Amino acid sequence: MRALVVEDDPAVACELVRGMTAAGFVVDLAGDGQQAWFNGDVEEYDVAVVDLGLPRLDGLSVIKRWREAGRNFPVLILSARGEWTDKVAGIEVGADDYMAKPWAMEELVARLRGLIRRAAGRSSPMLQAGPVRIDTHRMTATLDGALIKLSPLEYRLLDYLAHHAGRAVPATELSDHLYGDADTENTNAIEALIARLRRKLGAGTIETRRGFGYLVPAAAA
Repeated sequence: MRALVVEDDPAVACELVRGMTAAGFVVDLAGDGQQAWFNGDVEEYDVAVVDLGLPRLDGLSVIKRWREAGRNFPVLILSARGEWTDKVAGIEVGADDYMAKPWAMEELVARLRGLIRRAAGRSSPMLQAGPVRIDTHRMTATLDGALIKLSPLEYRLLDYLAHHAGRAVPATELSDHLYGDADTENTNAIEALIARLRRKLGAGTIETRRGFGYLVPAAAA
């Protein structure tokens, strides 16, 4: 999943990027409010972590502008301001969750994954893709109960497709969320990843819709 971290403190930003990357996120970093607003307006993110006390444009204004522009990706505020009034103000401008500093990385990652699941209309950390079962908490996948050995990129690709089950996802979108951009070289790499996954999961798990992208069928109701 692709995330935007908005934090002006270099040490905190480094810790967030390191921890979230280790948890499987592709992370972009913005060090001030103006850059954050621009990134969120022109790029596609699955979630954002936003500090409030930012230079050039404060965090509440950034979130408000995103929402007014129709940018609906989940936003978690991570701030040293821990009063209930700050939390209410953040939720009212459009944030989805609020954590006060200092924080535990494990809790932050769990909350971010929960926000992403709910944004995709899912509540359980377990996802189903045909005979493949994905545990988003442990970052593992099983096929008919047997653990599948996946590389980090293979897992992230499968995870993204499963979160968007039932929709054909273009290779450019997959590249954007796995690598942070969608250049030709990376979209070609997506084809190779898909081929490797099919060998491990079975040919019918990931469908190709010519001209549209790759699709994991939605689970039956």
